[in-house]
Amino acid sequence: LFGLQSGAALATVVGVLVEVPLMLMLVRIANSTRDRFPA
Repeated sequence: LFGLQSGAALATVVGVLVEVPLMLMLVRIANSTRDRFPA
């Protein structure tokens, strides 16, 4: 289940590597455009 050939392990690693920078990028975009939208 947790071998290198396992699809679940691969999906977990790829998911983390893709998700974290994507979240940081979205937060950065939201913070930079914050003054354009009234709260």
